[in-house]
Amino acid sequence: MSATAGAGTGRTKTLPEILSLAFGAIYLLVGIVGFFVTGFDDFFAHDTGETLLGFEINGMHNVVHIVIGVAGLVLGRTLAGARTYGWLLAVGYGAAFVYGLIAMNKEWDFLSINMADNVLHILTAVVGLVIALMPVREAVPGRSSRV
Repeated sequence: MSATAGAGTGRTKTLPEILSLAFGAIYLLVGIVGFFVTGFDDFFAHDTGETLLGFEINGMHNVVHIVIGVAGLVLGRTLAGARTYGWLLAVGYGAAFVYGLIAMNKEWDFLSINMADNVLHILTAVVGLVIALMPVREAVPGRSSRV
């Protein structure tokens, strides 16, 4: 389940690092593909009617996905970075979930949130907690405690 890290490091990728890299890649891809659906006009449009796999999106929503994706790819290179990314997902998507509960179907909803988005946001926040808090025994050779 681990992949070899950079040449000469003698360390394998931990599960939190792999999850960070995977979620980063997925969110980056979703953000890029989202622009094929929304185009580049009406960045903050509400109730766009434009969806990607059932999730309502607009240009700003795509930008947020791209930023979250790049952060995952950058931070997922180290265990400490992956843990930081996990906390960013947990706090950021937890806040996005609360925002979505309040903003859904409101004219001022600048991210064009729907119920599918809310479900994805709370699930992503939970994944963030898993990445941030998951015990890792193989992170430091010869050490068997949580890092």
